[in-house]
Amino acid sequence: METMAAAIGVSVPVLRFLLCFVATIPVSYGWRFVPGNQAKHLYAAISGAFLSYLAFGASSNLHFLIPMAVGYASMRLLRRYAGVVTFFAGFAYLIGCHVYYMSGDAWKEGGIDATGALMVLVLKVISCAINYSDGLLKEEGLREAQKKYRLVHCPSIIEYVGYCLCCGSHFAGPVFEMKDYLEWTENKGIWAYSKDKSLPSPYVATLRALGQAAICMGLYLYLVPHHPLSRFNEPVYSEWGFWQRLRYQYMSGFTARWKYYFIWSISEASVIISGLGFSGWSDSSHPKPKWDRAKNVDILGVELATSAVQLPLVWNIQVSTWLRYYVYERLIQKGRKPGFLQLLATQTVSAVWHGLYPGYIIFFVQSALMISGSRVIYRWQQAVSPNNFLLGKILTLANFAYTLLVLNYSCIGFMVLSLQETLASYKSVYFIGTIVPIVFILLGYVIKPARTVKPKTLQKSQ
Repeated sequence: METMAAAIGVSVPVLRFLLCFVATIPVSYGWRFVPGNQAKHLYAAISGAFLSYLAFGASSNLHFLIPMAVGYASMRLLRRYAGVVTFFAGFAYLIGCHVYYMSGDAWKEGGIDATGALMVLVLKVISCAINYSDGLLKEEGLREAQKKYRLVHCPSIIEYVGYCLCCGSHFAGPVFEMKDYLEWTENKGIWAYSKDKSLPSPYVATLRALGQAAICMGLYLYLVPHHPLSRFNEPVYSEWGFWQRLRYQYMSGFTARWKYYFIWSISEASVIISGLGFSGWSDSSHPKPKWDRAKNVDILGVELATSAVQLPLVWNIQVSTWLRYYVYERLIQKGRKPGFLQLLATQTVSAVWHGLYPGYIIFFVQSALMISGSRVIYRWQQAVSPNNFLLGKILTLANFAYTLLVLNYSCIGFMVLSLQETLASYKSVYFIGTIVPIVFILLGYVIKPARTVKPKTLQKSQ
């Protein structure tokens, strides 16, 4: 292990994790050949626990057991309040582990621990408990996501443990719903066998994900020696001018993202090859299989985003979806539109979920500002007449440049983590990525686009 780790330039704990992480692909493939539903649940639970043991040690499964036990006990004993109890208990335990292990510092120094997998597990446990609580509610008045995923019956203990530890998504996501897991295991819903149409082969989609993973890792290994985070503390950085510092901030963020693209591509391959990644058929004349359930990132969507509002839809997609369903939408009062407070609360939950480092908190507060500022530009874009082609293109380009600037400025905090380093990097470019969003938000109160006038016939019909 030491020789192999030295050869590829990582620590032994990281190498051990990577080997177990890649092993989720053949292990997930093996799930397809396990006969019987109960055996499949057992296989998912045992294989996930065993790979966790190999990757992180025996203590990892003990950490997983605590939020799992709280979630299941609350569903059995306090169904009406199971979601609330599990949410606060799960996050409390996760925060305790973040503080105890200080994982961010360990990861920066080449260490690894089970808190990353625990983060995924806590979201799954919470969503399961909330959906079981929603099973008591009438369908009238529920949002579409609540209707789709609510659980009328409590899962058995073996179904629950299989769902929590299913190895394909256990280490790094994607997060998925208990209802989808049960239908996948029992060959129901979109996974039901049909004489008219057989289930699609996952092999081409798996190879595509593996090819993407290889490209992402290759680019990361090529770029990272040229753009180390340590350079922010080196004298050469302070000697650069404003534009050179801004360029380096962009390249640092750009480089770091390829590591996440690699990890999520491996997870995607693992979930796809098991069959769980299948999400239905396209609406085209010749329907093609879709594998969106396993998709956690749209690389081009992130790098070429023309609006910051698009980023939650293309980056860490399944966690963003979870935050929308279980935080953002549930904070919106009936009859009212969501505002900045709901967005800020959602981003704060996301920050706490990642850890209590100041860099995380600052990054997600920055994200709320970034999205709000981008919404102002978008409203201006929508108000431009189709005949005014040039102004429309200028605003589109402005929103793209704004997103590029603020995203890569903000993500420095996510990478360096400490308050001192985060503020020093922001100060080195005169806090431009904080000032610009605030300016646009304030301008949104001054420059209000005219509302589209509805035709009289339409107004009468309403």
